[in-house]
Amino acid sequence: MADVTGVQDTLTIDPVAMNVVNRVAPGCRLAGDLVYEGGVLLQGEISGQIRIKGPLIVWGGGLIHGRIKVYGDLYLFGQFGLDEGRSLESQLKCNGTAFVSHSGVTTGTLLARRLQIYEGADLRGPFRMLRQRRDVPILRDTLDTEDTKPTP
Repeated sequence: MADVTGVQDTLTIDPVAMNVVNRVAPGCRLAGDLVYEGGVLLQGEISGQIRIKGPLIVWGGGLIHGRIKVYGDLYLFGQFGLDEGRSLESQLKCNGTAFVSHSGVTTGTLLARRLQIYEGADLRGPFRMLRQRRDVPILRDTLDTEDTKPTP
């Protein structure tokens, strides 16, 4: 038997502060082209082309699969993706941090800016870190002020 007397990780979720204003209850199944304004608490199942403009919390027993974009953080206590043999069918792109808890299971392709994996997390599918894009171009060449003066 393992001795678990060390420091435990703690993850606090405050739906009000996180703007989680949408909920898919246990037993509910939604499929299609779905767009959520604000965060989502997923206790049921959603699939398809999904955009979430806020954090996504996949609760234990919750399932999400398809092509998903999360414009916030991901908290995975349930499952992302279907069976292991079909990992290419699901892709989740998280523009924030993906937190995968001890009960979280990923079988799809997970892309995130940052990844926090807790002991016991089950990452079966591929994952990749997203790089920060530079939105402002960098001027590499500068003009000499003499070259910009008009010639008489």
